[in-house]
Amino acid sequence: MQTWQQIRTWRRTKRAELRAQRLAVPRATRLSASAACTHEILLSITDLSPTCIGFYWPFKGEVVVRSVVDTLLARGTQAALPVVVEKNQPLEFWAWEPTTKLRPGIWKIPVPATRRLRNPDILLVPLLGYDEAGYRLGYGGGYYDRTLAQMTPRPRAIGVGYALGRLQTIHPQNHDIPMDAIVTEDGFDWM
Repeated sequence: MQTWQQIRTWRRTKRAELRAQRLAVPRATRLSASAACTHEILLSITDLSPTCIGFYWPFKGEVVVRSVVDTLLARGTQAALPVVVEKNQPLEFWAWEPTTKLRPGIWKIPVPATRRLRNPDILLVPLLGYDEAGYRLGYGGGYYDRTLAQMTPRPRAIGVGYALGRLQTIHPQNHDIPMDAIVTEDGFDWM
């Protein structure tokens, strides 16, 4: 693949394949993978003592990371969910607690109803695919890349997905930002 158009077409096709594969995974297997990822994340970030963790509300079979957040909240860590405030702009992270009132956001994914900005020092980022260099294939909107490019200080970004998403390459471009770590049911790897 040489041109950006060829890469975009490949990525679009690969996203559809990976979504279909993920949705075909039996629910019990997805729950087991989520438990394995949760265990690996908690083991790997405990020494980092995060003050705020940004996480995602699971969507279309994504790995569920809520128990990571619950564990960290019990230790005094704050939590925040990503919010698309404006199309094609960086995400904002709004405070979240188990009692936070939610409303439907973009793609009807729940987001906090009240804007209380937070600056996560760790982000759990969903992925469809990933490569050995830590580049992730997301849904194609570029929200996390734009967000990570402008966040100061930049949080540690941990891509979370299933091992079935492992690719030889995602054909990274200048605008793609690699994750600091990738976690799947097969383990946790700092890049």
